[in-house]
Amino acid sequence: MKKHRENLPQRAGRLFLTDGGIETTLIYQEGLDLPYFAAFRLLQDETGRETLRRYYRRHAAIAVAHGTGFILESATWRASLDWADRIGMSAATLDEANRTAIDLLHGLRAELATEASPMVVSGCVGPRGDGYDAGTIMTVAEAHAYHGRQIDVFAHAGADMVTAITMTNVPEAIGVTLAATNAGMPVAISFTVETDGRLPTGQRLQDAISAVDEATGAAPAYYMINCAHPTHFVDQLPAGEAWVARVQGVRANASRCSHAELDRATELDAGDPVEFGTLYRDLRARHSHVNILGGCCGTDHRHIEQVVGHFRKAA
Repeated sequence: MKKHRENLPQRAGRLFLTDGGIETTLIYQEGLDLPYFAAFRLLQDETGRETLRRYYRRHAAIAVAHGTGFILESATWRASLDWADRIGMSAATLDEANRTAIDLLHGLRAELATEASPMVVSGCVGPRGDGYDAGTIMTVAEAHAYHGRQIDVFAHAGADMVTAITMTNVPEAIGVTLAATNAGMPVAISFTVETDGRLPTGQRLQDAISAVDEATGAAPAYYMINCAHPTHFVDQLPAGEAWVARVQGVRANASRCSHAELDRATELDAGDPVEFGTLYRDLRARHSHVNILGGCCGTDHRHIEQVVGHFRKAA
């Protein structure tokens, strides 16, 4: 089942796509009620699971049509103990949801992957707190213990890797990295940044990446940036610097709004998919090593189509 765990194909440099903003798509376009953005609730019944399959198929089809790789990211960003408790889900039921999330992706890979479009099954870990606000920061040991349970489920279910999405602070990122390493899992760390390109803690992205690498022996397979518009961080990635080479993926927001503005918003801001694709093209022109491209809040299949379309035109 763990087809790519020992050799992640996206590390070789070829283009890999991911999906868009799964929670915002399900809530605003599918009309689903997902308190706390808890998409993992859909894993509990066949109707919900089929909704997720349709979502993934639509995005994976773009990769297959263009001959790119694809990362199947599990719908488990909120599937950790604190968030499960908020919606009244037991720890045992949560574990089953995390297992089901990986099993669902294995089924989709068997259905959709081709020789030209390899697909990686990734177990998605989200922040213990709010993805827009660092809030109370755990110690490394606390983060290791908290996230270790979910990561162990992913490991036993046969996921290829772990991706920590929307990390707001360094101790939590280190804790996730150590938990994944202990479980024998490759891990990618994706930090979120504010409009000034800094983490919600105020720390520079460069310093955050350096701190995680120093504390873990550079254990993350690579880093990513997500949940921020490209204009919020592109100027913070100086070409040619060694730490920038560690940033291999981007899952940007559709909106130019700040996290605070998005938190107050009552309607979805899907931005401009065509402009979104142009910004990704320009980012790739400057940083050709960034080869994992997807979306976050407000993005959907239209944005991913524009991303790969602009890349193909540029090529």
